[in-house]
Amino acid sequence: MDHRVRAGTSPPSLSVMAYNVTKTEDEWRSELSPAEYHVLREAGTERPGSSPYEHDQTVGVYSCRACGTELFRSEHKFDAHCGWPAFYTPLAADRVELRSDRTMGMARTEVRCGNCGSHLGHVFEGEGFNTPTDQRYCINGISLELQPE
Repeated sequence: MDHRVRAGTSPPSLSVMAYNVTKTEDEWRSELSPAEYHVLREAGTERPGSSPYEHDQTVGVYSCRACGTELFRSEHKFDAHCGWPAFYTPLAADRVELRSDRTMGMARTEVRCGNCGSHLGHVFEGEGFNTPTDQRYCINGISLELQPE
């Protein structure tokens, strides 16, 4: 059973979440590019430094590229010098789902879209960034779409 929890809650819930947007893998493949599909649906990672969103200063809202759910605001983005767009909080706790991730020989917290379950990236805590939450949502830019204000 997956260990899943909505952002901002603890301890982790052991219940399996139901998503509002559900599609077959064939439907996802037809709607997403191969690179988007790899990151969003297969929990892949884009190359560090490859996203134009990492340093983009445009004011707006970042939405899930797969389903359009608004996830992060530009005001919560900061330069973490990590190679991916970094945010210190999601737009709202129910916009993202957090899962225990023990792949690659380490313990991490995966971030998924709370509406469609697509992989977005990982969240890290206690790194000492001067942000209100001391969290770094390290998000694949390819999983986002910026809606400028």
